[in-house]
Amino acid sequence: MHAHVFRAATAADIPALVTLVTSAYRGESSRCGWTTEADLLDGARIDPDVLRADIERADSRVIVVDGPAAPLACAHVAIEDGHGYFGMFAVDPTLQGRGTGDALLAECERIVRDEWGLPGMRMTVIDVRDALIAWYLRRGYRRTGVFKPFPYGDTRFGIPRRDDLRFEVLEKTFGAVA
Repeated sequence: MHAHVFRAATAADIPALVTLVTSAYRGESSRCGWTTEADLLDGARIDPDVLRADIERADSRVIVVDGPAAPLACAHVAIEDGHGYFGMFAVDPTLQGRGTGDALLAECERIVRDEWGLPGMRMTVIDVRDALIAWYLRRGYRRTGVFKPFPYGDTRFGIPRRDDLRFEVLEKTFGAVA
């Protein structure tokens, strides 16, 4: 496995990243990967204007892993309430299961821990996504039992196919820095 090269996204990456994130979560293309939300949500997964703000604002970084022709993977990491916040995590569905996601999550944790000096990382996951939650639990995250409502009515984040969706906050504490 070749080493992954990480870089910070720029505004020029927005169209390709919208395509990547959508392919990983929505519609038929997403079904060949295991991160699909196609049974839960239709419509957009990411809004270009929200992505632009995430790329441009301080205390926020969108990390990209480039492939030969297009981004292979991306994630957003930011400072929120004194912790790292991890989101917009996407790996090309045809290339999942090869360690790219592991490497990208580890890089985002490194940024939060080593560059920003924060005590831990948090994220929100749709609570019915058992396989995804299990993946994070194997990487040191824990379920907090803290739930946040799904933004019903805000179509920038998708059109729900069921009425019981909610987010659970997952958290990983890094421990003392050696």
